[in-house]
Amino acid sequence: MRSLFASALALTTSAGAYFAVAELSGSALVHAQSVNQEAISHIVVEGNQRIETRTILSYLLVEPGDNFDSERLDLSLKTLFATQLFADVLFEKNGSELVVRVSENPIINQVIFEGNSSIRDDKLTEETEAAPREVFTQARVQQDVQKILEAYRRAGRFAASVTPTYKPLAQNRVDLIFEITEGPKTGVKSINFIGNEVFKDSKLRSEVVTRQSRWWRVFESNDNFDPDRMEYDRELLRQFYTNEGYADFRVTSSIAELTPDQKDFYMTFTIDEGPLYNFGEISVETTLEKLSTVRLKAIVPTREGNLYKADLIEDAVEAITFAAGSAGYASVDVKPQIDRDPETQKVNVTFVVDEGPRVYVERLDIVGNTQTLDHVVRRELLLAEGDAFNRILLDQSRNRIRSLGFFKDVEITEEPGSAPDKTIVKVAVQEQPTGELAFSVGYSSADAFLVSVSATQRNFRGRGQSVTANIQSSQYQENYEFRFTEPRFQDRNMAAGFDLYANKTNYLNIANYSNSVIGAGLRVGFPLGNRTQLGLRYNLRQDDLQLAQTNSDGTRSTIESREQCLLTNSISICDQLGEQLTSSVGYSLVRDHRNDPIDPTGGYRITWQQDFAGLGGDVNYVKQELNASTYKGIAPGFTLTAGVKAGYIDGWNDDSIRVNNRFYKGGNTFRGFDTAGLGPRQTNVVSDLVVENYAGAPADSDGQLIYYSGISSSTGLPVGTFVNTGNLSEAVLNENGVLVAAVEGDGGERAYGSLSTDGNGVTVEPQIRALGTALGGKAYAIGTVELSIPIPFAPEEMGIGAALFTEFGSVGLLDDIAKTGSNPTVETFGSTGFALSETSIDDTFGLRASAGLSVFWDSPFGPIRFDFSEILASEEYDRTESFRFSTRTQF
Repeated sequence: MRSLFASALALTTSAGAYFAVAELSGSALVHAQSVNQEAISHIVVEGNQRIETRTILSYLLVEPGDNFDSERLDLSLKTLFATQLFADVLFEKNGSELVVRVSENPIINQVIFEGNSSIRDDKLTEETEAAPREVFTQARVQQDVQKILEAYRRAGRFAASVTPTYKPLAQNRVDLIFEITEGPKTGVKSINFIGNEVFKDSKLRSEVVTRQSRWWRVFESNDNFDPDRMEYDRELLRQFYTNEGYADFRVTSSIAELTPDQKDFYMTFTIDEGPLYNFGEISVETTLEKLSTVRLKAIVPTREGNLYKADLIEDAVEAITFAAGSAGYASVDVKPQIDRDPETQKVNVTFVVDEGPRVYVERLDIVGNTQTLDHVVRRELLLAEGDAFNRILLDQSRNRIRSLGFFKDVEITEEPGSAPDKTIVKVAVQEQPTGELAFSVGYSSADAFLVSVSATQRNFRGRGQSVTANIQSSQYQENYEFRFTEPRFQDRNMAAGFDLYANKTNYLNIANYSNSVIGAGLRVGFPLGNRTQLGLRYNLRQDDLQLAQTNSDGTRSTIESREQCLLTNSISICDQLGEQLTSSVGYSLVRDHRNDPIDPTGGYRITWQQDFAGLGGDVNYVKQELNASTYKGIAPGFTLTAGVKAGYIDGWNDDSIRVNNRFYKGGNTFRGFDTAGLGPRQTNVVSDLVVENYAGAPADSDGQLIYYSGISSSTGLPVGTFVNTGNLSEAVLNENGVLVAAVEGDGGERAYGSLSTDGNGVTVEPQIRALGTALGGKAYAIGTVELSIPIPFAPEEMGIGAALFTEFGSVGLLDDIAKTGSNPTVETFGSTGFALSETSIDDTFGLRASAGLSVFWDSPFGPIRFDFSEILASEEYDRTESFRFSTRTQF
């Protein structure tokens, strides 16, 4: 079968040159330029399959009754070929009949790419025009071949080749196949600069997008050669130099040369830096009545004598435009007139401000949102069709859209409308993953692991709805949570949602109690202004506090009564035994004045919230919390953040604050301390213990040490044998055999010894104190100062950042009844003696402080964070940690 490519090419070049006229006998051909004045009786079309005859006749410039005019027949032939519907067309004269024989171009059944691995099929499909059910033509195929090659050149593969083939199918259809040989990737061996005297090559390389090929850039694509990117690099160099005062800077040439092995390119930029300029005279001219030149000049972000920076001129235009908008001018025209004086090396700038013509928004177009529905973006815009165009409102709208967190980039541009006083606003968004699968692992100094897994979809079904499911488990706690939020409830500017949660705290092994919580909540929120939000909520939950004790035979059983509880636990714990219902209402007030909701470098954010419990239920309290942060950009890459968090809760109607309603800080809320690692803590004390013969102490059947003791000098009672039931792993005694050194327990508890002497210098009342559970506090205050810093010598494309931090504050202030420990009890050890045991509450609202380094890595597997901490101030009963690791991935 003759190749369709060859036939199409041959007939395309020759079809316009002649037509053949055949007599009924079929004996002669007449050249197309001959003229036959015989009239056409009728026209016959042959060979068409899909295209109707009347469609073909409509393209002809002759009809029955016309003469066989060679010029009109020639134009008809060219017209048919111009439709690209036919691979071959032939005119024949059969007596007085005109016979039009056509061979239709086939229809593409499917487009297949073979041999491509570095560029996916969907990307190549976007580059090509050939598509299923389209007409197959050689010209279109050749255009697609060039587009595919161009795509590979942009990917750094200049040796790629593309061979188009086809596979004939029934019904005049074909499968179009692009056979691709990708070839090796062409990298960038080096980037060189000629003519630079002020800045080193290394500095200029950091300013361009293209990167030199290195082994660690395995996940990057900017280390291959791309001619378009090289042109963009020229512009970046110009922007860099003009922002450093070199107004005459220019790139005289940019050359890319292949290495001898043809695997990489040498890129060379030849530049002319020119002299250094400063700003000269800066003036403002305006005819606007509500704006004075003095006021406008005051907001221009530069002064005479400052180093010239081109970006400052653009910043001045934006500042003047903003000021005009604030004064009520919806449209202003700010034209900077720049006069560069090479002799004085100064740049004089005059800003001419006029009221522009009133322009109205004709249409709002949302593009780029493949998942998010249009109305989710449109409802964040502060302008609608028919409104007067206002740049300030558009800038605020852009921040509102970015704050959704659904888009990687948001760009708002203007296009001419159907009339001079109309404009089309185009909102181009670039979607990013809004689902997040988070996984974090924490390790504390007490050998406690924390594992947390959560799944969040912040743009559920593309409607802007938020759904979160969270599971967290540690040695002592289990938390389960489900949250749903509708940001525009009933199509109103009001967010609404609900929460379902359950958690269990298991301190049976260290404090003999566990607490189970199950609850639900409702939330609504609405704006009070452009930067102020009010939220209202209601929560209903039930707590079930259970206590346990260790029996003499080593088994454990549940405590049934308060009286039984007081034998081994503090009064504050025993008063909370059993089930209690909490019904609370609350509100939150948020003031957000940050300059950027994602990566702020200026402004502040303040949150104030209160909750009132006692609307039914068994619990009565009032709780309030404050969270405030301020941001200041110091230099590119350096942002200083200062914040304070504080809270206080107190009971009413003679209620004390239960342990599960208090504040617990540590972990992510106070780096350097374990989760709930600082603040009031219950300790178990064993007193009146004197060790006489440590060296010869035997072990029991479990391998635990047994200490022999004598008579307590404080009580005169025999203290018999003490078995180390606290699983203390180490004990150090003085020369008198008295326990004096701190010891660690493998159950997570910490213990230390204390001793004193009587008037004769005799050691008395040594103690062993094992740390129990955190009790939380009624109040907390924590300050944070953090400085984000770039990591030196770290490649920017690796996405590594860091922050130096210090945190300081405290948690505490329990109710008086919560500070009461248990009554002393007699602990019997072995068969010959006993010791006194009781619980004690440590609550010192003293300063805690830590400092350290947080490292962030935007890895290919998801963001990863490492926290390294050093404790500056703490109490001896606090639990600290020096390292924490967390990560999450997006989908």
